[in-house]
Amino acid sequence: MIRTIKSEEVTRNIREMCIEANYYLSEDMDKALKKAADSERAPLGKKILYQLQENLTIAGKEMIPICQDTGMAVVFAEIGQEVHFEGMLLEEAVNEGVRQGYREGFLRKSVVNDPILRENTKDNTPAVIHYTIVKGEKVKLTLAPKGFGSENMSRIFMLKPSDGMEGVKQAILTAVEDAGPNACPPMVVGVGIGGTFEKCALLAKQALTREVDKHSQIPYVKELEEEMLQKINSLGIGPGGLGGTTTALAVNINTYPTHIAGLPVAVNICCHVNRHVVRVI
Repeated sequence: MIRTIKSEEVTRNIREMCIEANYYLSEDMDKALKKAADSERAPLGKKILYQLQENLTIAGKEMIPICQDTGMAVVFAEIGQEVHFEGMLLEEAVNEGVRQGYREGFLRKSVVNDPILRENTKDNTPAVIHYTIVKGEKVKLTLAPKGFGSENMSRIFMLKPSDGMEGVKQAILTAVEDAGPNACPPMVVGVGIGGTFEKCALLAKQALTREVDKHSQIPYVKELEEEMLQKINSLGIGPGGLGGTTTALAVNINTYPTHIAGLPVAVNICCHVNRHVVRVI
């Protein structure tokens, strides 16, 4: 049976999600930050982590963004194949939600309409939208506003198969070391392994939206996530890049089949807020 969803429903949800993501830290990230503050061994690092928590408390109480860079809206739309949208085009509905959310939430408009001419669109549109068709009659929307302090620190490595697991580990560490304080640590590190040039980047971006207290269900990937988190936190970059034992809060890794001649690896880094909101319509 076909289920009809009015496009206005998509717009309303996206509008609310834009505001929610930018004012309130997700529950998993809040727990991770509190845990990090308790376990951080460097006095300065511990102080910074407590300051970050204070900032989050103030943002929630005063209704101000948790970060001045309210990001470019990235939307993952998982659409049930039994769904029919009525009204405006889905892309238009999503962008209208972003437009309303950033205006009504008094969020900074950071999008320019051309990468070279750079005239601000003044409403933070267009969003970057990734569509997936799935079974069923529901629509799952994931909104992840992405600030560019951390986005600019992301990397893609087109490794050779002979580079193997050690090559993958070195690529992840290289990306984090090069990012240093610029990604506003403690960071969340999203990693995509496999696919093609563009697919591994998408895998890494999606990995950032996974809750930080949930590991991959693939045993060797789970082990790699745990190992890389330990190695990253041994780099000494620390909170704010000022030294300490908490450089990352999580390493989330997604994999995908790839070509016999390749081993693509993407590292998409996010700052300590790692904004993401999920809703199902």
